[in-house]
Amino acid sequence: MDSSSLRERQKERRRARIYNVALELFKRGGFQATTATDIAKASNVSRGTFFNYYPYKEAVLLDYGSEVMDRLRDQAEARLSEGTAPLTVLYEIWDQLAEENGRERDLFPPLAYEVMNPNPERARTAYQALPLSKVIELILRPLHQAGQIRTDMSLQRISNLIADTYLMVALRWSAYGTDRTLQEETRLALNLLLEGALRREPTGRTT
Repeated sequence: MDSSSLRERQKERRRARIYNVALELFKRGGFQATTATDIAKASNVSRGTFFNYYPYKEAVLLDYGSEVMDRLRDQAEARLSEGTAPLTVLYEIWDQLAEENGRERDLFPPLAYEVMNPNPERARTAYQALPLSKVIELILRPLHQAGQIRTDMSLQRISNLIADTYLMVALRWSAYGTDRTLQEETRLALNLLLEGALRREPTGRTT
């Protein structure tokens, strides 16, 4: 193994250590209460070294969110390849994400806020790290190809709106909570998106 490969592996191990330590501190003491200095000290690196790997504290959460998205995409692809109905896959993925976010309730708000960061570069980085709309688009594509989805909007736009709805519902739940679990809240929202808000009259009469 040449010296450059060794250095790269050392850097990967150091980054992984910082990441794992940071997540543990976030979960134990809360994201807001944990500082970059805390993470650096617990990781046995300097504060400057921490910022070499993560330019801001929220960037650690982007790695976490990216891992979650990768798992969801892999699961969606596997379930679709098995012949599972796309809407069934969508609900499975929706529930799994809500379960993850509900379990790590303190981590979701700062992660979601990065997508809406007023700094365009940070917002773009967050959007790329958290491609929920891309996972949804992957799941809905078979329905779109079969002509079962409305055509006055692009599949990309529909997927973006569904992803944005999840973001806002989960943020509200994280901040205020309700008598329902996050899975229940997000399922209500997804049902509304898929079925519509207007009451439907019966199409036929029975005698």
